[in-house]
Amino acid sequence: MKIISLVGARPQFIKVAPVSAALRRAGYDETIVHTGQHYDSNMSATFFDELGIPSPDYNLGIGSASHGAQTGRMLEAIDNVLLSERPDWLVVFGDTNSTLAGALAAAKLQIRVAHVEAGLRSFNRAMPEEINRVLTDHVSDALFCPTVNARDHLAREGITRGVEVVGDVMFDVLAQARPSLAHRAATLLPELGVAQGTYVLVTIHRASNTDNPETLRKIVGALGAVEWPMILPIHPRTRALAARYDIAWPDNFQVIDPLGYLDMLTLISAAYRVSTDSGGIQKEAFLLRVPCVTLRDETEWPETVEAGWNQLVGDTTETIAAALHRSVPPAPSSNPFGDGRAAERIAAALRG
Repeated sequence: MKIISLVGARPQFIKVAPVSAALRRAGYDETIVHTGQHYDSNMSATFFDELGIPSPDYNLGIGSASHGAQTGRMLEAIDNVLLSERPDWLVVFGDTNSTLAGALAAAKLQIRVAHVEAGLRSFNRAMPEEINRVLTDHVSDALFCPTVNARDHLAREGITRGVEVVGDVMFDVLAQARPSLAHRAATLLPELGVAQGTYVLVTIHRASNTDNPETLRKIVGALGAVEWPMILPIHPRTRALAARYDIAWPDNFQVIDPLGYLDMLTLISAAYRVSTDSGGIQKEAFLLRVPCVTLRDETEWPETVEAGWNQLVGDTTETIAAALHRSVPPAPSSNPFGDGRAAERIAAALRG
């Protein structure tokens, strides 16, 4: 059976790692296609090397553009690959423009679409990712849900066929990486001049927080007003916008280049708190038992909020500061993200 795994952005490289390994162990003929949505080496090549992902068979080199232009260019390029390869399945991951472009191209060619991380909803249609999720789910043939909540979202939209709760593939990767984190911390933390539990790890990249200069200034100002050092592995787009807005980083900020997956996990696991607008990092903080302060008003991972380990704060200065000072919540009684075998279940389901 021939399968194309389509990726394009940093979170998808993490998700494809266990799935690709499981597909190849199961004897599938897998082709990896990289759209080039994330093309900076620190946001792309590093992840393939670090996670042992086979080099992409195709790199479409799409690069940056407006959402519509980028998705359109991807559609044409993916269409050409699908016509050439004629796979039995196209596997797409998450909620990026690459996800939607791949799903649409395959559906129009009547090639079956499998969506890994199906059913997530933030219920905020102003987020491009939400549009991508909803549309992808509605053209997919196999919908692999990371949680029961995700399955229930699909059922409310009338999608029940081809739906399976498999667990979260990112937990598969994290569970394998966790034993190495303490060793990595012994080298990484001294390089950054911090110690275990003494800093806040920050990520800011969503358009809702970066496209408006006043919003970005408010968030940076709120984080700059608290007593802990802030370590910010900065997204290239955020760096460019902060320079355009002439934002001065506060004295407690250490702005560094983007990190590989294992170094990011290491910094999350050793942090006092995490403050982010990333979906994946909210979940990783929860799994590593580090309280998270999410710089948004909604989340696609409500399980982290319900367990008390994640607080949604938007961009309000007082709320951000109060959330960072919250005490550590009780340990959750269970893990809603599965048992670390999601990729195995996906490989088995595709054969069926």
